[in-house]
Amino acid sequence: MRARWCGSLEDMLHPLLPNYWEAPRWLKASAGRVYNLLPERYRLGTAYYWFLHELAAAVDGASARRIARSKLSETLGWTIETVPAYQPYRSLLRHAQDPVELLLRLPVSAKTDMNRHPERYLSAALPASQRLKMVTGGSSRHPLAFYLEKHVTRPKEQAFMHQFQSRVGVTPLDLTLSLRGRPVGGSHREDGALWTYEPIKRQLIFSSTRLEERCMPRYVEALLHHRPAFVEAFPSLLYPLARWLKSHPVQGWDASLRGVLLYSENVYGFQMRLFQDVFRCPVLKHYGQSERVLMAASMPDDERYFFWPTYGWFELLDSHDRPVTRPGVLGHIVGTSFDNRAMPFVRYRTGDLAVLSEAGHPQLPGFTACERVEGRMQEFLIDRDRRAISLANIGAAHIPAFSRIDAMQYQQDCAGELTVKFVTRTSLTPEEREHMARAIGEKAGCDVTVVQVDAIEKTPRGKHRMLIQNLDIARHVGPELTR
Repeated sequence: MRARWCGSLEDMLHPLLPNYWEAPRWLKASAGRVYNLLPERYRLGTAYYWFLHELAAAVDGASARRIARSKLSETLGWTIETVPAYQPYRSLLRHAQDPVELLLRLPVSAKTDMNRHPERYLSAALPASQRLKMVTGGSSRHPLAFYLEKHVTRPKEQAFMHQFQSRVGVTPLDLTLSLRGRPVGGSHREDGALWTYEPIKRQLIFSSTRLEERCMPRYVEALLHHRPAFVEAFPSLLYPLARWLKSHPVQGWDASLRGVLLYSENVYGFQMRLFQDVFRCPVLKHYGQSERVLMAASMPDDERYFFWPTYGWFELLDSHDRPVTRPGVLGHIVGTSFDNRAMPFVRYRTGDLAVLSEAGHPQLPGFTACERVEGRMQEFLIDRDRRAISLANIGAAHIPAFSRIDAMQYQQDCAGELTVKFVTRTSLTPEEREHMARAIGEKAGCDVTVVQVDAIEKTPRGKHRMLIQNLDIARHVGPELTR
């Protein structure tokens, strides 16, 4: 069937995306108008519609599981037959009766394996012309160059993303405010533009480099003029805007607002409470990876994470690679990607952790539910007793000083010791600092030093690193983690 699929124009043009973002506003507007005149099937490719059909076919738990097992079987067959790293397992394929049993006999892989021998993880049966090169970024200290299947993997991603966005009613005609670290030309200048309009996806894009109090009135002018229907954002970028709107209520800009979608970073309790209070509409969280291995999201009535069964095969493993099946237990998220014949990810350790939930959601049959996604190993602290403590424990705390802080970052260089750096427009009193240090210290099991700084540097992609962890967590705590 794939041979008959019409290619995705977005994949063909993807290498030119950096040039598009750097183009003058008038050129982007002209290009956007021309691009939007093209039929959707050419822009997105016919694979996009195939995946929409597949999503619609997973109408109940049995259908979703049947489709997922079929895709797992296809993925493992292709991988073992055509990917050099899995050639030693061909005898297993000949005798396999159940794809899940076959999967469990394959090794768990990690980014380090692929960085060390990338050529061993590429399919020898797919021509280079059908590969699309990508690079992980964001919070990762060790980027990975990898490949997607051109005209298949990214159209599939769009189909699932559109289903996620439909949970709050997003349509292609809606205007969305975007705070996801995308560039705004000239925003670094004092008199430069703070926002731009992207016509292809109808996005009002705010600069992430000028989210300071003196610039907020100019951002709000754009909100009042455009009145977006939805917000999509990194939580750390949306937080200072939400804090300003909380302190300076602006009437009318949110009259059309119907949902907030959060991406790419952990969402902490104090952030979620503020977003719900300020925006007064459903606030949904999304989880995924650049590698397109697994995807999960929350629901308007449920803040847990629900993993799409037909996107990729989800496993939760302990530190000895044994399945975690008991609710409430922390495990490592491991996934097997579907629909990427260029470089399949099989039992891939994502670097994230999650806690399994007891029950699913009535509207999402076949979806695995997790109480929370804890974040990467780098987002755990080491306390005085050499235990690993999740930053989520601190983020969930009610610390009054948090409401006055624009940005915050933790840094750990020694076990049981923690430095908390914060940015605020008004200095905290010595009593507030002492209370914050004591409250964080009780949660983290560390001696805490609180330091006010002028700014906290973001990653090249505009993400915020909540913790600079300079310890080797495995060396301190061995294989097990605490909740």
